Amino acid sequence: MKSIRQQVLETIAYLKPHISSSLDIGFMTGTGLSETLSSLEVIKRFDYNDLPNFPRTTVESHKGKLVYGTLSGKSILVMQGRFHLYEGYTPQQVSFPIRLMQELKIKTLILSNAAGGINLNFSSGDIMLIRDHINLTGQNPLVGPEEPAWGIRFPDMTRAYDPDLMVLARQSAANTGIRLREGVYAGLLGPSLETPGETRFLKTIGGDAVGFSTIMEAIAGVHADMKILGLSLITNINNPDAPEQTTLEAVMETAQRASANMNCLLCDMISRMP
Repeated sequence: MKSIRQQVLETIAYLKPHISSSLDIGFMTGTGLSETLSSLEVIKRFDYNDLPNFPRTTVESHKGKLVYGTLSGKSILVMQGRFHLYEGYTPQQVSFPIRLMQELKIKTLILSNAAGGINLNFSSGDIMLIRDHINLTGQNPLVGPEEPAWGIRFPDMTRAYDPDLMVLARQSAANTGIRLREGVYAGLLGPSLETPGETRFLKTIGGDAVGFSTIMEAIAGVHADMKILGLSLITNINNPDAPEQTTLEAVMETAQRASANMNCLLCDMISRMP
């Protein structure tokens, strides 16, 4: 049976003739955010279904496209759609796109997601800069046989999200007039949404937003020695004392409505990157 790294290298061999040997940024889009970076000058699009060994997206609003292009002089690889543990994928499969980026020598990773707000000072449509995360999935992409080519066995997670990129995000928010919240992202297994009691627990342990993604990719990115920026689009507010039911359709609608701000923020950030 092929190792995950062998599978990644086969995917790389398929992509190499079509993309630049030098890539600057990798970007993973979240639910309802596939159209973010609309200013990207697209050079090539790939369907996940056509990429050797690549997992398949099963969640509505995740396009399942890999897009290669340029923006503000930077070459960018955009993953329009991600994979989730709740779909039945292993942590290694969820983080497969990050390993692909690692083998392509990408050093800057932008992770976006749609998340429920726990911090009651937040509003639906806000963008939250992820300062830190709490892994409550019970899983980790580094479990199993060690792959020395990908990183050390016990990576330090005290600065999972890059301080310099956070400063840049704050500067771009000020420049564009976009309100940028900050906080801690709590990652759950899903797919069932949180009970009021679970929301109270998440708030007690320091969570500001909650979702079912991002954690596996962030851990793999840290392991790969990437600089990581995390952004959550707050699609609804979880108030345990006044709970309101929500649906995927409502989440997608909010994400799509607010994606213009995410696009504006990221385009300004990328233009400021060296």
